[in-house]
Amino acid sequence: MAATPAVRVLVQARVAHVLHTYDPDDHPDGVGFGEAAVAALGSDPAQVFKTLVARVDGALTVAVVPVAGQLDLKALAAAVGGRKAAMADPADAERSSGYVRGGISPLGQRRALPTVVDSSALGFATVLVSGGRRGLQVELSPADLVALTRATTADVGR
Repeated sequence: MAATPAVRVLVQARVAHVLHTYDPDDHPDGVGFGEAAVAALGSDPAQVFKTLVARVDGALTVAVVPVAGQLDLKALAAAVGGRKAAMADPADAERSSGYVRGGISPLGQRRALPTVVDSSALGFATVLVSGGRRGLQVELSPADLVALTRATTADVGR
């Protein structure tokens, strides 16, 4: 398996991590990419985090929230000192990150964007995030995730 930019970041930083793979084509209709990963891996949906790209006052911003919940756009805006947030166009998210929808990782993005990790991540020894392609999740400590993405933490999930 070829290393994605996200995996290369982890290896270069010598961060302890575990790769989890699953068949991304075994994706039930009406189920999001995060929910499909949770089902395929038998993981806790509160411990698996999805990467979402929003615009806060027009600027692209990354939010990392549990699959079990949703992004609170008002909380995200407040967390980065903005006033208004809306989900980014998927094409803008793909272009900015260098990843395809359903495989956007908070790690190894083409352009480093302001990133906010939901504070619930800190309650786990490890969390899972996209490894940079559909069918690949990376398990790592929340502290390493925050450090590698230069993220802040805030209650941005609901």
